[in-house]
Amino acid sequence: MPEILYRNRRAIRIENADIAVTVSVEGGHIAELIDKKSGINPLWSPPWPSIEPSTYDPARHPEYGANSESQLLAGILGHNLALDLFGSPSDEEFRAGLPVHGEVNVVEHSIESDSTSLRARAHLPLAQLDFERDIRLEPGGVARIRETVTNLTAMDRPLAWTQHVTLGDPFIEPGVTRLNMTVGRSITYPVELSPHQPYKPWTEFQWPHAPHKDGSTIDLTTMPALARSAGVTGHLVEEHREQGWFLAWHPRMKVLTGYLWKRADFPWISLWEENRSRDLPPWNGQTITRGVEFGVSPFAEARRSMIARGSLFETSVYRWLPARAKVTAEYLAFVRLAETLPDQPPADIRL
Repeated sequence: MPEILYRNRRAIRIENADIAVTVSVEGGHIAELIDKKSGINPLWSPPWPSIEPSTYDPARHPEYGANSESQLLAGILGHNLALDLFGSPSDEEFRAGLPVHGEVNVVEHSIESDSTSLRARAHLPLAQLDFERDIRLEPGGVARIRETVTNLTAMDRPLAWTQHVTLGDPFIEPGVTRLNMTVGRSITYPVELSPHQPYKPWTEFQWPHAPHKDGSTIDLTTMPALARSAGVTGHLVEEHREQGWFLAWHPRMKVLTGYLWKRADFPWISLWEENRSRDLPPWNGQTITRGVEFGVSPFAEARRSMIARGSLFETSVYRWLPARAKVTAEYLAFVRLAETLPDQPPADIRL
């Protein structure tokens, strides 16, 4: 398929009768997952202008901030990937060129496509990894996605690998949008991230009742109805399940979206909210998002912290990628109209 411009970005769009998916050439972000009956894209489209990561320059683009997130934020769209790193780089890694969540988000992807499928490939020169993603559209608003990560080095390596699925407004609406997930054990983030964070840090809890700092609880099945809020909670997919999933639904739009994956590939869900809490650029107190990020780690943290932690709830917080080896994972994304939020994925959504 020929390239299109999406928010002034080079992109490829594939579609069938039910769904349209748009992928950016630079960064390989899944920018749109559109239900064609409603025209709704539940994925996050930031309120600031989007530019190609290759054009980002700290001196010329102060509107994106001045830290390790800035190059990623300049071009972030919808569902991005955290690969080799889920969280911030160390000072040394940043000076060497690594941005937040790894370079896969900023390098150019080579994309081959026809009308209903695509294959995106990227080489990560700093991490010495090759990445490949295949997307094939199926009836019922389903995108079947298969990813392969190849280790180009002669060393076994600890690997972070998280699908950073971020939902955005108008689909995400505080006090309205509802969420259903396969959760066993849950815990709040180790430290306080913001003065607008309502959650008590580093406290285990029973989903969906997250501990509030005032001693009450917040029901996470609905986007918290707060004027400003921020926070991260980590969730282990129920151990007896072969598959993990999440479902998000907006009751007035009647739009349901979700993802389904193998628990053996991605045992963790990191639930992130940003509701107008960040005043620094490019956030500027305007962004409403909810990230439902499933992967091999419970939450974003620096590489050394991830390795030092090792495990949580008797479950590893990273995975090993052997020398010269490749690993593959397959998952589904879908969007469609629905009258209610179901208790589990619709019967026709199957890996």
